[in-house]
Amino acid sequence: MFSPYYARARRRGPADPLQHCALNVALYGPRRARWCMTERGAGQVTRTAAHFQVGPSSMHWDGTTLVVAIDERSVPHLGRVRGQVRLHPLLQTEHMETIDSHGRHRWTPFAPSARVELELPQPGLTWSGHGYFDGNHGARPLEADFTSWTWSRATMPDGAAAVLYDVARRDGSELSLALHFARDGVGRFFAPPRVALPGTLWGVDRTTRSDSTARVLQTMEAAPFYTRSAIETELLGARVAGVHESLEMDRFTARWVQTLLPFRMPRLAR
Repeated sequence: MFSPYYARARRRGPADPLQHCALNVALYGPRRARWCMTERGAGQVTRTAAHFQVGPSSMHWDGTTLVVAIDERSVPHLGRVRGQVRLHPLLQTEHMETIDSHGRHRWTPFAPSARVELELPQPGLTWSGHGYFDGNHGARPLEADFTSWTWSRATMPDGAAAVLYDVARRDGSELSLALHFARDGVGRFFAPPRVALPGTLWGVDRTTRSDSTARVLQTMEAAPFYTRSAIETELLGARVAGVHESLEMDRFTARWVQTLLPFRMPRLAR
């Protein structure tokens, strides 16, 4: 959805999203970060209800586990990233939220809490821990209906998950979601006050919600229109760590940003 090639095609008229598919792999850690996001055309894409393949990489749901087979090249260093990620849902839900004013965009947190196992022979990484799996789908480009949003997800001490979602819509309205996912179901709680987080060198604003203070533990991604961070905050009376994202769609559509994006996202048309 952040493809500069897809955005260019949409400006010319209706565009086929299957011509603009990619598997995004972002690795952060004490060693050098790695980023893969090579776009491919429809001729390199196959999909069924349980399987999605783009180029040499794929995602497959076997009924209990989501298996992601990765075989990509990182940008800009072209190092090989190859191996497998296995996501085992601890909580599953069919809960869905409409996030725009006209029913065009929906968000589904399929697995609000999961156990994740990563094994990448190249570049030689293994990891296991908490994870999450969700999906967004919509009938229009994001920039047509949203100006910005922030999202965060934290694992609670009892194993439940808390998700905050604040959306600024293009029509001037706003949506604020505060959801608690546990084995006995999905609940809503009163969203705590907004708390400002330090901005990035690109000038992207970061805010979250917290019962008290909040702080950035690590800035993992700082793009001209997007940030991904590890944060510490307080929710439902518990001090928790979580993953946080900020997105500014007016930045994404700026011509200078569209010019920069192909350097992070190469395209193989065939």
